[in-house]
Formats: sequence, C-alpha cells, structure tokens
Amino acid sequence: MFFGILVIVALVFAAFACFSGDVFYLRLATEALILGGLALSIDILLGFTGLLSLGQALYFGIGAYVSALVLREEPSFWLAMGAAGVSVLLAGIAGGLIANRVRGVYFALITFGMAQVVAKVVYNSRELGASDGLIGIPVIEIPLGLITLSADDPLGFFLLTLVIIALLYSMSAYLLGTPFGRIIIALKANEKRVPYLGYSTWAARMAAYVLAAVIAGLAGALYPMLRGFVSPELLFFATSGDALIMVIVGGAGTLAGAIWGAVILTMLKSVIGSWTEHHLIVIGLIFMSAILFMPKGIVGMLKPFVERNLLRNSARQPKPEPERTAL
Repeated sequence: MFFGILVIVALVFAAFACFSGDVFYLRLATEALILGGLALSIDILLGFTGLLSLGQALYFGIGAYVSALVLREEPSFWLAMGAAGVSVLLAGIAGGLIANRVRGVYFALITFGMAQVVAKVVYNSRELGASDGLIGIPVIEIPLGLITLSADDPLGFFLLTLVIIALLYSMSAYLLGTPFGRIIIALKANEKRVPYLGYSTWAARMAAYVLAAVIAGLAGALYPMLRGFVSPELLFFATSGDALIMVIVGGAGTLAGAIWGAVILTMLKSVIGSWTEHHLIVIGLIFMSAILFMPKGIVGMLKPFVERNLLRNSARQPKPEPERTAL
C-alpha cells in the first residue's frame, strides 16, 4: 500500500514537473529513486535478516563503475545493466563468503572494511579515473520495444527508473513472502532454531546477502546514465551511511519505508542545502529524532494504524446474505 502511494505521488509529481518544465527537481527525484534501490538492499539485510551492513555502497559503486565502463565502449542500456548485474552477483558471492564467516558487530565491521579497501583501490587507479572518477559517459538511447527513450529526457528516464525500482521492490516483496523469505526472517527472530527446521543458516544468509548486493548493483548501474559520470565517493562509507539513515527514517523491515526514506532525505538535503551550508547538522537532528520518537520509522509507525482502519472498514461492510433455494 505504501509503495503504491509512492508510485501515485511520483506520477503526480512527474506530471506537474513536465507541465512546469522543472528539470532540476525531476533529476533530483530520479536520483532519490536510485538511492532508494540502495536503501532497499540495506533493508533486506537489516530489517529482515538482522544483518547490519556498513559497506553496501560497495555493490552500488561496482554497479555504477561497470555500467560506466560498458557505456563508454558500447552505449547500450541492456548491455550495461546486464554486465552490472553479473558483476555484482559475482562480487556479492565473493563478499558473502568473507562476511558470512562472522556475526554481529564483526559483520558490520568487515563489510565496512571491504568497501573501504575497494574504494581506495578505485581512488588510486588511473585506469578508473582515480579521484576524478569516470567522466564523459555518453547519452544513450534506450530501446523499449515500440518506443525508444533517451537518458537525456528527464521525464522519460524518471519514469523508467520508477519502473525499475518498482520491479526490484516487487521482486523483493515476492521473495520475502515465499518459504525462502520466511527462512531469512527467521534468522533475525532466532537464528539458532533455524537448523532444527532442516535449513542451513549459512545458505540463507548467503542468499540474502547476494540478493541485496544485486539490488544495490542494479540501482547503481542507473547512476552514470543519470549524471554522466561516476566517482569513488559512491563507494565510500558516506554513501552507505546515508542509505542506512534512509532505512531507519523510513522504517526498517517495511521495504517501502526504505524508498520513502530515500525520497524524503534526498529532497530535504537539497532544500535545506539551499538555505544553509550546515545542512548535515539538520539531517543529523532528523536522524536522532527518528530514533528517539519514531524507532520504527515513518512507515513502521503508520502501518499498524492503516491496517487497523482497513480491518475496521472491512468489518463494517455488510456481508451478502446466502441465497435461498426453493424447497
């Protein structure tokens, strides 16, 4: 429901932006959706599996860099997305084999360490643009069957990004509703009891970790198409930290809350940043307030209220009388 509301708000915003010709906020909203994909991947780990990753930007950045490298050689949307998906799948397997050897705070620290190592390697690699990153990503045409969109079209690329994030959200929601999803949710509730049900905790954690990596990487693959460049900052802890704040503000364990948090915080950073250069102080205060007064996040706080009202309304609806049959 909350994601459906987000889609409606996004479509209304797109129509208004198209009518007013406001390109800046349309591009900003597209970036918010892309970061929502990163936040979604963190929510799968933190909100459902109980794993705190401080280095999820690693896979977001890998997806962005692979996409940028492909686009510079062959400006193909589908090739870039495919290459990014395969790359983050392999990187997620490798990272999972390392990170899933530990638990708790050590898991958080080792994911942070892996991201920092790769970020420094990219930062010092001239082949990858070093500290300047990769620039000059060409504007591509995106074939979508009967129509072709341009990445330079703000409205068209915004709608395409919305569709991709919706697909990633729908896939995540579907998987979490399957027996596989129940297993990884059980890991957060009581990991020690899962083996008694006949399931491998290691395999479940590994699958959740790789799924989150692929989602983050596919979202990151859209970034160079939007901005025309990528930089090592996409791999740094600041990117992971911002996404983690988005999840907590929106509501961990809700999926839709992660994307709502990304949209709200991205817009707030832009608006507050236009008023003062100390916008990070305001964002920090919002984060602390969310933890103190809304520990379940915005969506997590509103969800029980909405569900109670829906149940109350359904109970009030008159039930159809049974049909009478002639004797």
